[in-house]
Amino acid sequence: MRVAAAMRRMIRRTFTFLAVRRVLCPGVRCFSGGQIDDDASERAGSSHLTEHASLYVHWPYCLRRCSYCNFNKYIPRENNNHIMADCLQRETETLLQLSQVSSITSVFFGGGTPSLAHPSTIAAILETVSRRVDLLDNAEVTLEVNPTPVGMSKLEDYHRAGVNRFSIGIQSLQDDDLTFLGRDHSSHQALRTIEEARRLCPGKVSVDVMFGRPRQSVESWEYELSELLKVCDDHVSLYQLTLERGTQLFKQVQRGEVTLPTDDVTAEMYRCARRTLHQHGFLQYEVSNFARHKAESHHNMSYWRGRQYIGVGPGAHGRFVPVGEGGVIREARTQTLEPDVWIREVQQRGHGTRRRIQLRHLELLEEVLVMGMRMTEGINHKHWELFSPQLGLREVFGTSVHVQELLEGGQLILDDRGLRCSWDGLALLDSILPVLLVELETQILQDPSGIHFWTSLKLLSEGRFSCIFLLN
Repeated sequence: MRVAAAMRRMIRRTFTFLAVRRVLCPGVRCFSGGQIDDDASERAGSSHLTEHASLYVHWPYCLRRCSYCNFNKYIPRENNNHIMADCLQRETETLLQLSQVSSITSVFFGGGTPSLAHPSTIAAILETVSRRVDLLDNAEVTLEVNPTPVGMSKLEDYHRAGVNRFSIGIQSLQDDDLTFLGRDHSSHQALRTIEEARRLCPGKVSVDVMFGRPRQSVESWEYELSELLKVCDDHVSLYQLTLERGTQLFKQVQRGEVTLPTDDVTAEMYRCARRTLHQHGFLQYEVSNFARHKAESHHNMSYWRGRQYIGVGPGAHGRFVPVGEGGVIREARTQTLEPDVWIREVQQRGHGTRRRIQLRHLELLEEVLVMGMRMTEGINHKHWELFSPQLGLREVFGTSVHVQELLEGGQLILDDRGLRCSWDGLALLDSILPVLLVELETQILQDPSGIHFWTSLKLLSEGRFSCIFLLN
């Protein structure tokens, strides 16, 4: 779930800005909590759009909590793995029944620490999917792995259970940093886990690595990354260590016990990493993700491209069109956070869905914009037109003075391909998105009758835009 968590952090920062602006602007609707990830849904029209989805399965348990982590994870009071496994299967089946999905294109087991789950749990969930819908033969099935001896010892069994891609949480190759961060593995164990995972799934192993750590310099980061690239496979995810309120690290920084690198230093670390990865043949395809030999994560790309996904497990998020909604309204669903409460709800009614919220047209376009601009390819005109047939990218952004400044400054590109960040602009995405979102809101609200929304919805319901959420 590290990609999704990083995505939510960026969205939270962006939409907090937008929510504040809306509070200050009379007559403009405010977001609930300023988080699009908690109250969004999307509209799709033809049956083709609702038939395909990816599946995210959240295993909430960890053996310990890392000092920087505020993910939805829990230290179990007792071993109830068998109950969790049964409930994950049941909720998977229920949500597949509630959706109009007939095929699953990818599965991602995240957490928490899903490598604590027994391999039979993974196999049972995949069997549940196959029994209810079509699990495509070439479906990407990813499991996040904590690179401990226990995690490594189960890789082969996970592979036999149906996993064909591993995402390994290396975070650092410096043992002192791993200890400080609260990780329960060593650099040697991490390297051995990479080696074993590559043996089982050559070309389909990703590593997560973190920069911006205490005491880290640009030079030490460059050396560490170069060492990692000698042994890693074809996919790397970079994450800047962020200070999250309520974590042990946050308290240490507040007390002055720990200092993090400055913004200028972390920005240089990011530039250094992009340059180093490029030199080793990795192409950046998203803000935090790099791949070579076409090893992009198909599951994560489904987020950026707005495709349907079903979220199973405590705290999981999903986007799909439920049965009985006329095939038009895509819902954003959030499952109950606390595992014990979630288990009780699943046992009582088959699922632990806590929130179901629909998205109006402006919110839909905001999500398309935020997600699409994370990719190096950005948003092409055809993609945008499917969501906004009356207002194209040029109509929305081409006449804005503030957007024009970004275009002339070389941070943003708007051409025959579409709208995207330049190489330099992608590193400044957090500051670019508010400008784009304000301009989008201004253009959409100039049409108070809502004609663009209703025109789009009518065309969608007639099936005239049958490729929405399924673009390549």
